[in-house]
Amino acid sequence: MSQSSAPLPASSDVVVVGGGVVGASIACWLKAFLGFEGSVTVIERDPSYARASTALSASGLRQQFSTPVSIALSRYGAEVLRAAPDLFAVDGPGPDLNFREDGYLMLAATPSQEAAVRANHAVQAAAGADVALLTPEEIAARWPHLRTDDLRLGAFGTRGEGWFDNMGLLTAVSRLARAQGARFVTDEAAGFEMQGDRVTGVRLASGARIGCGAAVLAAGPRSGAAARWAGIELPVGPRKRTIFVFDCATPPDPATRPPLMIDPTGVFCRPEGRYFLAGAPPVEDPEVALDDFDPRHEEFEEIVWPALAERSEAFEAIRLQRFWAGHYEWNAFDRNGVVGPHPDVANLVFATGFSGHGLQHAAGVARGVGEWLIHGEYRSLDLSPLGWARLLENRPLIETEII
Repeated sequence: MSQSSAPLPASSDVVVVGGGVVGASIACWLKAFLGFEGSVTVIERDPSYARASTALSASGLRQQFSTPVSIALSRYGAEVLRAAPDLFAVDGPGPDLNFREDGYLMLAATPSQEAAVRANHAVQAAAGADVALLTPEEIAARWPHLRTDDLRLGAFGTRGEGWFDNMGLLTAVSRLARAQGARFVTDEAAGFEMQGDRVTGVRLASGARIGCGAAVLAAGPRSGAAARWAGIELPVGPRKRTIFVFDCATPPDPATRPPLMIDPTGVFCRPEGRYFLAGAPPVEDPEVALDDFDPRHEEFEEIVWPALAERSEAFEAIRLQRFWAGHYEWNAFDRNGVVGPHPDVANLVFATGFSGHGLQHAAGVARGVGEWLIHGEYRSLDLSPLGWARLLENRPLIETEII
C-alpha cells in the first residue's frame, strides 16, 4: 500500500503518531463516524508498510480471549468487517474484506489446559461470545483429518471468528479518513515538545514540527521508546514472530474445511487458499531490535511441522513455500493493550501494547479513543480496564490467550 503525503500543517488538533491500522482507524473514526470537527494529522514513517505489524500479521479475529474487554472488542471488530462495504464507502461501495468466519478451534490435551478452556469459556459465554465446547469425538466427527486420541476438550468459535484482508482494512480506514479531511504525513516522529504536563507538539526526523492539542501514541513496537519522550516508562517493545506458508501432498478434504486450529503445543494453522499458514510461540522470546526481521527458520523444522504431523496425517508430507517475520508490540506487564490518557500527561492518549491482537481490535479501540478525545469519556464500550491505572497500581489484567 502506498499513499501520498499531505502538506505538513503547522499544527493540528489531534496528532496521531503511527499510521498502522490502529492509528489510521483512530483518524477514521474521529473524522468519519464520530463527527469530530477539528483537524487530525497522522504521522507514518513508512507509507509502504513493508515492515508494519499490520502488514505482516496472520490477520485473524477471534472471541476466544480470557478478558471481557478483549471479547467485546473482537465482537465489535466482527461487526465492522461484515459491514465494511457500507461503512467504508467512498465514491462507491467500500471493500469486501473477505472475512472468512470459519472459526478458531482451540485444543486442550492436559488437565490444566482443559481447566483453562472451561474457565475462559465461562467468561466468553457471559460476554455473549458464540463459542461451543466440543468433546474429542465431536472434533473427530467434524474434522476427520485430526487425530484426537490425546485430547480432552476443544473450544470452537461458531460465529464471529476467522480471518480477513489485513491490508484491505488498513486501506479502507486510511482512504475514508483522508476523504473526511484527515491528513497523512510521511515522516518519522522524533520527540514530543512539552510544556508543563502537556504535549504541545511533535518533532519530526525531517527537522519540522507539528503543534498539537492532543497526541495519540499508536506507534506499535516503537511505542515504548516514544513514550519516554514524555518521561513515561511504557513496558512495550518488539517481539518477533515467524509465519510459514506451506502446501500438503494430500490436503484435508475441502468438504471439512479446517478452521484456524491452535494445537495444545501452541502451534497454530489455518487455510490460506490452496495453502496453509502456520506459526508458533518461540521457545525463547526476547525483545528484539526494531530492525530485526530475520525469520527464525528453525521453528518450522523444530516446532511447527512436528506438531502438525502429530495432529493430522494430512500434515505429514508438506512443503514449505515461503515465510516471513513480523513484530508483536508486546506489553510485558500483562499482554493487554494500553489505551487512554496517562494521568501525568493528560493530553497524551495511548493506543498500543496489544501483544498480537491490535489488528482485530483496531476498530473498537479507535471508537473508544475517539470518544475520549471528543467527550473526555468512553460512551460505547468502556475501555477503562485497559487504562494506565492498572499499570501504575500493579494490577495486571493478564490476557492468557495469546497466540
